Amino acid sequence: MDFGIRGRVALVCGASRGIAYATAEELAREGCDLFICSRDEASLNAAASKLRALGVRVEQQVADLATADGIAQVVDAVRQSFGHVDILVCNTGGPPTGAPLTHDWAAWTKASELLLRSVVELTRAFVPGMQERKWGRVVTITSLAVKRPQPALVLSNSLRAAVTGYLRTLANDVGKDGVTVNTVLPGFTATERLDALAEANSSRTGQSRDAIFSGWAAESPLGRIGRPEELAAVIAFLCSDRAGFMTGQAILADGGAINALL
Repeated sequence: MDFGIRGRVALVCGASRGIAYATAEELAREGCDLFICSRDEASLNAAASKLRALGVRVEQQVADLATADGIAQVVDAVRQSFGHVDILVCNTGGPPTGAPLTHDWAAWTKASELLLRSVVELTRAFVPGMQERKWGRVVTITSLAVKRPQPALVLSNSLRAAVTGYLRTLANDVGKDGVTVNTVLPGFTATERLDALAEANSSRTGQSRDAIFSGWAAESPLGRIGRPEELAAVIAFLCSDRAGFMTGQAILADGGAINALL
């Protein structure tokens, strides 16, 4: 299927590994030029090299999107490299684990900087240009925790819900200009983040890592953990010209783990 986005410019955040890297690869295969960023320079260099082998232009910036300086570095570098963005895929790492009463306000502030501020600032930087050109796609990778809060993940549960509310409101404002705004809610997917959560859960509960992964797999009717490329396919479709009538949606890609009609 031709997604109709060949030659579009996509900014994919946190694209050195995991779901975001798989998304960048999927967009590259559709002919998009890419700007990717990550905190990890070595992993970013490796990712950029693999993506360039697909025959598209790839620019990169080492940056921490949990900081104002990191966000500004990415915005400036994108504007210098491409001048604009057609497709914005927002993604960052997750905040620390912990029960509701364990985090002080400094931890809440830091988590907000990581999860919420980066989305707000990047959309403020690039969506007005999309509106002017009457075409744009914004997709943010959140979590199934938006629909079903997870134990010991109060920061993620709360702030990803805030991100979803912001983006739904943005979708209402910019749809008339040909800009769609959606979120994708991954379920348990084979990434380094899931490995870290398994270790944290093991320490908290005493269960073995294998038992934790088996429990997560059992939540899906498919009986397995998701693969990053499966999530990337959903995200790439939302970035496509063919998905022009989909906006304001929080789309579960969780292997059916949440057993509900809505």
